[in-house]
Amino acid sequence: MKNLPRRFPKILMKINNVASSYRDPSGFVFKINKRILRQVNFNYRENYDFLMRSGLYNRLISNSLLVPHKEVTISQSQQAAYKILEPCLIPFISYPYEWCFSQLKDAALLTLQIQKISLSYNMSLKDASSFNIQFMSGKPIFIDTLSFEKYEEGKPWIAYRQFCEQFLAPLALSAYSDIRLIKLLQTHINGVPLDLAVKLLPLTSRLKLSLLLNIFLHARSYRSLTDKSLDKEKIRSFRKNSLLGLIESLEDGVKSLHIKRNKTVWSHYYTDKTCLNYNKKSLGEKKSIVNKYLSVLHPESLWDIGSNTGIFSRISEKIGIPTISIDNDPSVVEQNYLMTKQNGERNLLPLCIDIMNPTPAIGWGNKERDSFLSRPLPDTILALAIIHHLAISNNLSISKLSQFFAHLCSSLIIEFVPKEDKKVRLLLKNRADIFDDYNESKFEKEFSRFFTINQKSKIPESERVLYLMIKK
Repeated sequence: MKNLPRRFPKILMKINNVASSYRDPSGFVFKINKRILRQVNFNYRENYDFLMRSGLYNRLISNSLLVPHKEVTISQSQQAAYKILEPCLIPFISYPYEWCFSQLKDAALLTLQIQKISLSYNMSLKDASSFNIQFMSGKPIFIDTLSFEKYEEGKPWIAYRQFCEQFLAPLALSAYSDIRLIKLLQTHINGVPLDLAVKLLPLTSRLKLSLLLNIFLHARSYRSLTDKSLDKEKIRSFRKNSLLGLIESLEDGVKSLHIKRNKTVWSHYYTDKTCLNYNKKSLGEKKSIVNKYLSVLHPESLWDIGSNTGIFSRISEKIGIPTISIDNDPSVVEQNYLMTKQNGERNLLPLCIDIMNPTPAIGWGNKERDSFLSRPLPDTILALAIIHHLAISNNLSISKLSQFFAHLCSSLIIEFVPKEDKKVRLLLKNRADIFDDYNESKFEKEFSRFFTINQKSKIPESERVLYLMIKK
């Protein structure tokens, strides 16, 4: 991870507060042009100074667990500003409800690891939000520098319930019920309520001690709380050893959760011969064509839409292009992420996104969490083996598709799949063919309204055609 310069010039620009940074009274995040800055308020001064001088900050940075920052000076500092920090930029912001099971699991384990390390420096995390984690260089990293506070002997972990709702409950639901239930984090932005998790989890999940204690009994104890029971004099003392025991119990519980390896329509697309539309030669030729097109474009960023397990995303990753690899099947996103970890790939971020229904803006004022399409757009899009699904399965006209891609990118590598293709014939098998305009001529005409067709290559031993298009 590259270090930031030691000094920055004073900044004379308008301050724009980040909408997601309103909850913490200790400070907030704001933007100046493309720079991300964080204000530290005076009420956090003691905790910030302790974090920096205790050695905890240096320990976390040296292990690439916390995003590094530099202290800077700006001319428009607010009245309550104690410090202004400039953190290292995260290339692409993603959210927990866009992650696969193992991404959320790794984020949970990172949160617990940081809490354990913090306790050894007499500090503790005051919150355990899954939004405090981002993925950079293929790994999760903690981004909230103001989450640390001095540890008080006897005080319970105030972020315990938040951790259970934002990490443990959705992971348990994914492991015991359905992997798609991680999407509950989108409708429950503060975490899956424990009483809801109890209703959705099967009875067999109670046999796992960590879930019995931290979800089922935790939910019951929370329901039984009264104002009287919250009297400080009646709160049981919670020593550090007990707190460490709780963290290790949560850690063991998270590690023990695993999803079922269910086969989906797409999870074995490139290994099952009954699914694959290419033979070994044509698939190899397709990879070569994509690699050739990318060498022409040299994009600074790329999205692979409908990426499956990321077989073509890895072509761009290997040549150093930051790549967002998206698919709407959480099983293939899971495979993609596990391969990313195994290969140590630093330029690839798999996400579970349905391009027909991409992540909306949610939260306070619909501005707290950005929509997927409002985040930084790519230079280039890979749209391989997807056009027929968008046009025929979802009734999108070629005209609408050309406008959509023109809005998103400046160059496009797209595959046209004609009606003669066996996959298209399968799509049309049980429905009327109302798609008179779905043909190669119409495709080229509509996309030529926005793009120049730079190259066109027929995939050998296939009906399919690959195009390299550059926006006019």
